[in-house]
Amino acid sequence: MIRISCVICAYNEAPRIQNILDAVVHNPDLMEIIVVNDGSTDDTEKVLRAQKGITVISYPTNKGKTFALSQGIAAASGDLIMLIDADLSGLTTANISSLILPVREGIADVSISLRRNSLWIYRLIGLDFVSGERVLPRALLFEAVETMQQLPRWGGEVFMNQHIVEQKMSIAVVRWQNVYNIRKFEKVGLPKGFAEEWKMIRDACEVLSVWGVVSQNLTLLRRKVPSKSFARSPSVVSVE
Repeated sequence: MIRISCVICAYNEAPRIQNILDAVVHNPDLMEIIVVNDGSTDDTEKVLRAQKGITVISYPTNKGKTFALSQGIAAASGDLIMLIDADLSGLTTANISSLILPVREGIADVSISLRRNSLWIYRLIGLDFVSGERVLPRALLFEAVETMQQLPRWGGEVFMNQHIVEQKMSIAVVRWQNVYNIRKFEKVGLPKGFAEEWKMIRDACEVLSVWGVVSQNLTLLRRKVPSKSFARSPSVVSVE
């Protein structure tokens, strides 16, 4: 039986994190749920400590998503790791299962979500290369945990993508038609929100050059498993 660990990284997500927890703790496919509280200054830790059935890793200073991911991956014991962002709206247990299915069934090596409000260019090409929702083998990243700790705050997804490319892994893109990502400007206001979005782009280009990121995306697109390889999921999700 394949064991699946779920890793969630949260920073000041007290208003939203309970909805994410409800979706994962009630999913029978997950044998372990690890939530990394990345130095939150709101009530995130209070919400987490009140939730049964999860492991909480917490530290006092915000160190960025990539560092938080490294802590969760290091603590995970499953054969597969599911990564879930903490700032989603509409996430259900069915979404969790749909993302797990292609990898668990051996149809693809990695699965990546495509949310309803992913950038239009990602929806057009059918791949959100910085999506925070993924299922991948623990072995892919476990040996790279120390390297991840040294990466820029938002460099984790590009770093993971490069490992996927180098290992020549196949990818299933799972469309979550009912799931939205809460944008940074919705949480912290326009000026700071757009500044944070720019930092994400900058950090991605620190891990790879601009051309490196473009080349990486072209390779990932070629690794997508054709939609005909999948049985259609319920209407809330579809698989490409």
